[in-house]
Formats: sequence, structure tokens, C-alpha cells
Amino acid sequence: MAEVLITVRLAAPATLEAAMRRLGLTEDEVDAAYGLVPVDPGRNLYVLRVTEDAGRRVGDSGAADGGPYSDPPIEPYGPPR
Repeated sequence: MAEVLITVRLAAPATLEAAMRRLGLTEDEVDAAYGLVPVDPGRNLYVLRVTEDAGRRVGDSGAADGGPYSDPPIEPYGPPR
């Protein structure tokens, strides 16, 4: 199943559980291993990885502050040196 990233603004202390409550997400829709990653903690902005369906639903509802954004794998370019 494809996953996407969404952003959310959370007051401190920001937790994955708080993000899930705010966005109406279930445990099955969130990548708990990825967790809640601070993008700009000074502006209370965080990102989490969710299923594609959840990202579309949350993005369309306006609950998220941004997204869904693609999450392509990062790999080296070209042969190793």
C-alpha cells in the first residue's frame, strides 16, 4: 500500500497520538515507525506518514496543514565511487 506525507500544526508537547486525534486517523492508517517528525518546531509544524487513502481524506477535509505529499524512496544516483 502506498504511503504519503501530511503536515499538521500541534502545540507542545506534540505527539503522534495528538496528531492522530486532531486528524481523525486510526493506528492502521499511520506509520508509527516513521513517527511524528518536526519540520519547523518553532512554527509547531510536523509531518507524519499515512496511507494514501487517509492522506487524501485528511487533505480534502482541510484538517491537515498540507498534503498529501509524495514520499519517494531516496536512493543513490549512479554507480558507487
